Amino acid sequence: MSTAAPHEVVEHLLRLTAEGPSEAMAEVFAPDAVFEMPFLPPGVPAQKPGREAFRTHLREGAGIQKFDGVDNVRIHDTGDPEVIVAEYRLHGRVLAGGKRFAFDIVAFARVRDGLISWYRTYANPLDAAIAFGTAERLLSGLTTGPGAGAVGV
Repeated sequence: MSTAAPHEVVEHLLRLTAEGPSEAMAEVFAPDAVFEMPFLPPGVPAQKPGREAFRTHLREGAGIQKFDGVDNVRIHDTGDPEVIVAEYRLHGRVLAGGKRFAFDIVAFARVRDGLISWYRTYANPLDAAIAFGTAERLLSGLTTGPGAGAVGV
């Protein structure tokens, strides 16, 4: 059981992220942690729960991208002492072709006993689609997928 405060745990994760993706990032998560990315492109499966599934995700990510910096970090406490909101910009490059990217991210983290038990991250999916050359596929999925053309109230 760690005595690290939630903001210290998230700051540590962001330091690891700045040099990732790496499997070391998984060590900041609880064995049964839930990692959510609600704005995944159409057809991309949701992240499976658990540290080892996240480790696999990181290993696969390391084969397609390299992070080289995190800046514009703002960490906010919430009314729940376990929950932190982090805003940051992630810099990196796509390994195939070397295209640079910078993603603005907002993440919510629940930290218990010094480990992240829940992490929900939001980024603009169009930024990633442009960086990885999949913008046409993203737009096609948005216009032909379930609910395409529906108007919400």
